[in-house]
Amino acid sequence: MGGPFWARKDEGGWSIPKGELDADEDPAAAAAREFAEELGVPAPDGEWQQLGDVRSGSKVVSAWAAEGDLDVRTMVPGTFTLEWPPRSGRLQEFPELDRAEWLDLETARLKLVSSQRPLIDRLVELLEATRPA
Repeated sequence: MGGPFWARKDEGGWSIPKGELDADEDPAAAAAREFAEELGVPAPDGEWQQLGDVRSGSKVVSAWAAEGDLDVRTMVPGTFTLEWPPRSGRLQEFPELDRAEWLDLETARLKLVSSQRPLIDRLVELLEATRPA
């Protein structure tokens, strides 16, 4: 994740692209929109498959997956505005994320915030269920 709160954090500090669902917005369309906004690259055109929900603090994160070809070197992350330092009255722009990488499953489990780790198992189950015999 990007921004000052996650600076210099690695293990347990990664997240999937996520954001708020707009009123009357299709959840799969929201997933594609957030992917493009946060990574700064077009979302995959394929069919988006639901991975289900996980609770992350007080929020519920609905996760989706789509097949695509992503070169993480082309990523140009979106930004957000935050008052920083806190109560300073100064607004600063920060990147939505500091980097993206392709990781093996075990490394991804270590790096993801703990609440999102079950999503890896759900993705593996989805891929195994849709793999041609």
